[in-house]
Amino acid sequence: MFTAEQIKTAHSKVKSGADFPSYIKEIKLFGVTHYEAYVSDGHIDYHSGSDYTETVAAKYEALKIADTPKTEEFKAELLAHQQGRTDYLTFIKMCADTGIEKWEICMDKMTCTYFDKCGNEILVEEIPQN
Repeated sequence: MFTAEQIKTAHSKVKSGADFPSYIKEIKLFGVTHYEAYVSDGHIDYHSGSDYTETVAAKYEALKIADTPKTEEFKAELLAHQQGRTDYLTFIKMCADTGIEKWEICMDKMTCTYFDKCGNEILVEEIPQN
């Protein structure tokens, strides 16, 4: 089983969206099958296939998530983040401002799905497998 400390160490290497695929590969090796990251306070629930969940606690003061998603603005800002032009906290604030409540990563499908406050899928992306 993996620990919150292992996850935190792996995540500490992520400086921008450009580092994300390497992070996913690393935590997949720990046995993580999927996780949900919550924009409001930064806590993340990591799961394995054996009904094991490890929660990494909130990382920052609570943010208000916009009620109405701004899908096109979110997509443009996400692309900038993935290109390494913004840091993680800038990305998080942008998600809150554009109505993204959380994202879910599925290791089997290698997808990242972004959701609004109502649970609607805003965007499903394939995670690059360099």
